[in-house]
Amino acid sequence: MVERRRILQATAAIGAAAVLSQQGGWAWAAKQGRAGTLNPKRIRKYATPLTVPQVLSPARDEARGPAHYRIGVRQFRQQILPKGMPRTTVWGYGDVSKAGAFRSPSGTIEATVDRPVRVTWVNELVDAAGDFRPHLLAVDPTLHWANPPGGTAGRDTRPAFTATPGSYRGPVPIVTHLHGGRSLEDSCGYPEAWYLPKARNIPGGHATVGTFYDEFGAEFARRHGVAWQPGSATFHYGNDQRAATLWYHDHALGMTRVNVYAGLSGFYLLRGGDADLPPGVLPGPAPRPGDRPGTRYYEIPLMVQDRSFNKDGSLFYPDSRAFTDSAGPYIPDGPFPPIWNPAFLADTMTVNGSTWPVLEVEPRRYRLRLLNGCNSRVLIMKIVTDPLAHRPAPPALPLWQIGNDGGFLPEPVSQRQLLLGPAERADVIVDFTGLREGTELYLINEGPDKLCGDDFDPSHPATTGQIMKFTVGRLTGKDRSVPPEELDLPRTRPLGRADKTRRLALDEQLGNDHSVKMMLCTIDEHGQAVPKHWHDPITEQPALHATEVWELHNWSAHVHPVHLHVVQFEVLGRGKDGHQPPRAGDRGLKDTVLTFPGEITRVKAVFDLAGRYVWHCHLLEHEDNDMMRPFRVG
Repeated sequence: MVERRRILQATAAIGAAAVLSQQGGWAWAAKQGRAGTLNPKRIRKYATPLTVPQVLSPARDEARGPAHYRIGVRQFRQQILPKGMPRTTVWGYGDVSKAGAFRSPSGTIEATVDRPVRVTWVNELVDAAGDFRPHLLAVDPTLHWANPPGGTAGRDTRPAFTATPGSYRGPVPIVTHLHGGRSLEDSCGYPEAWYLPKARNIPGGHATVGTFYDEFGAEFARRHGVAWQPGSATFHYGNDQRAATLWYHDHALGMTRVNVYAGLSGFYLLRGGDADLPPGVLPGPAPRPGDRPGTRYYEIPLMVQDRSFNKDGSLFYPDSRAFTDSAGPYIPDGPFPPIWNPAFLADTMTVNGSTWPVLEVEPRRYRLRLLNGCNSRVLIMKIVTDPLAHRPAPPALPLWQIGNDGGFLPEPVSQRQLLLGPAERADVIVDFTGLREGTELYLINEGPDKLCGDDFDPSHPATTGQIMKFTVGRLTGKDRSVPPEELDLPRTRPLGRADKTRRLALDEQLGNDHSVKMMLCTIDEHGQAVPKHWHDPITEQPALHATEVWELHNWSAHVHPVHLHVVQFEVLGRGKDGHQPPRAGDRGLKDTVLTFPGEITRVKAVFDLAGRYVWHCHLLEHEDNDMMRPFRVG
């Protein structure tokens, strides 16, 4: 109930902001059956065994030096819906040397602390003839976006139109970001460092790379002696950070929402170092390269995502702003983008690329690495015996949280339910010990099916309120892992004294044309929000090695997960004054934090990598329409 009240506060419309939301069409008003032509109630639940993501093998693994991977992005068909239903065309990452290695979510990269990894990310969104593949989903060309048709002079801009355009159907730009990773600017996945596939039919005049691609490529070549090849970029990850659950996903400017929804994401698990635990202390084993089919795992990554489908199995994603509201008039006759929607909450839950899967577990402890991979949906998860029980449902087992975005917590925390915003991770232990064979348990979601309003009901119990099922089987061997309540977790080294405090705001801005936009803002000396667009001059410029406190004032009507690239930060406080203690799951280090309306969230970080990076809201629809800002270190 505590977390439910928290989310109620986080999504309540407050004061004038609520009025702005209504005028801008921000109030979520999706109707039953509106999200796609396939009714989610007609999809069989718990008919598909959970897929455990395979671990990718490096193309070259030298005893001294980085492990090298060549990972492509391709289009393929996948059985996301239960067998007997149509397959779904998606995109995913995979080993370029193995045609069958592509899946969404994609294979896991296993890395070791202080052992570098080098990945060549290849844009292979081409067909068998070598022609580019257009996007699976509707791309709004009126945003401030990558804009390849703009050519070198007009790329990475907001184009002007004399008539309302349709969806962009040209070659697709990508650039991959290691979320939570420490990497220099040439390897961070900067939104304006995108690149098109090496296709034979790129239209004349199109820009084939983003504004910073050539600069970062030259920088990388100077640093590592490796030149980027057309249609690809090679990134270097030093892995000089704590063991943690990281993930990778696309980050192209103004297209992240559709590229990730199409399938571009995967886990990156960093192990070892002083801030890890010895083998055997936690449940294991985890997947390893070359495992035989049927290998039993007691550590499993779980990427939870919401998706909607059409009757032919294809992904549904809105192709018109009319899905959310009838705001209009659309660009150029009015202020509203014709295709982009302020948010999208789909009507079907998936885990590791399957709808409502089932996992047979033994009566022993399991380590689950949970990631909220949804575009806009906040999850409140718990384990129950009855998936249709009245909400809030009583939990059947605690979720012992031992880690978050930045690695282990200071101590294990027994959670009745787990609150995760988009991009947040939780490392948890679930203890099935002593349960009888045949026992059925369910991972459910009590988060909202909307973004804002004066109140909300939990997700629909028959659809988005369910996530996956656990069925208890027989024990095959002794569990030698340590009970979670007895774990002694590695200590987190606290960050030093702050050199500077920055006051920043998240706000809804009402334009003279009655349009509403979510913005990141600075706060001036009078305490007023000064909205900043993506293209405005950089205002956040920490000195190299500076320790700063960022005060995030949420003056909007929404909860926003705020992500800073290349740093792990401490959450210092929350609340009306920013000095209430952080939630137990927010202790230690994080890279993404939920900010609640009417509150100040204070975080502290050390900015020790020089270069140009970004901070943004991780509601993907928001970041794609200007709720993202560059910052420069040094």
